[in-house]
Amino acid sequence: MKILLKIAIKAAIHAGEDIMKIYSEGFEVTLKQDNSPLTIADENANAIINSYLEKTDIPIISEENKQVSYTIRKDWDMCWIVDPLDGTKEFIKRNGEFTVNIALIKNNTPVLGVIYVPVTKTLYYAIVSDNKAYKCELNSHAFTESIFQNSVEIAAKKEENNQIKIVGSRSHKSEETDAFIKTLELQGKGIELVSKGSSLKFCLVAEGRANIYPRFAPTMEWDTAAGHAICNAVGLKVTQANKNEALLYNKENLLNPYFVVQ
Repeated sequence: MKILLKIAIKAAIHAGEDIMKIYSEGFEVTLKQDNSPLTIADENANAIINSYLEKTDIPIISEENKQVSYTIRKDWDMCWIVDPLDGTKEFIKRNGEFTVNIALIKNNTPVLGVIYVPVTKTLYYAIVSDNKAYKCELNSHAFTESIFQNSVEIAAKKEENNQIKIVGSRSHKSEETDAFIKTLELQGKGIELVSKGSSLKFCLVAEGRANIYPRFAPTMEWDTAAGHAICNAVGLKVTQANKNEALLYNKENLLNPYFVVQ
């Protein structure tokens, strides 16, 4: 598993380096069939990540790959799930809140997660079975063994003094999220709201800078798989909003149900 982790980290960092070149040079934006934005950074990062992960002979589900039929996917016991540029809207807005997400799925459950933040060169990663997750501030967009020596373990935090810090999406707000917050307020909780783009919301909860991430807006499996792994590694649960069951991956429909991280 450590070998697969190294490959995923190398892929994420290399993709992040290329993303930053485009970020600094300028880019055109096109719209995909679902009206979501696409840039050459998404496409280049996807090609880079594929070049690394294909060597593992584990199949890949990526936002930017042609999707494989479920009649084939249902027989996969393992697969990679990738978002080469999570937060394309944040990338276009140039607010820095975009990430590279790579997760390894086994039997519909995340077992490894890597999230890389290209603008800050911040890396989050975890092997879920280790029950630990780590963060590393890189000096350059390059993989070295020193990443593991220079990483610090991260930990989630419980609410303190009935105060809850809730992290939400910068680009997607919903009435359901407002209702969720209102329910907590009626329980006498003090609420502080934090807005973040992309999978950074998972990272904030995993490292104790927020307590809860409720998501009552559409997401796809590649938006959540890596963050799910990192949160599970620190003892957090990522459960469906309407029932206490974990999100599953490599489903027939790659759209996630609404969920809560806590």
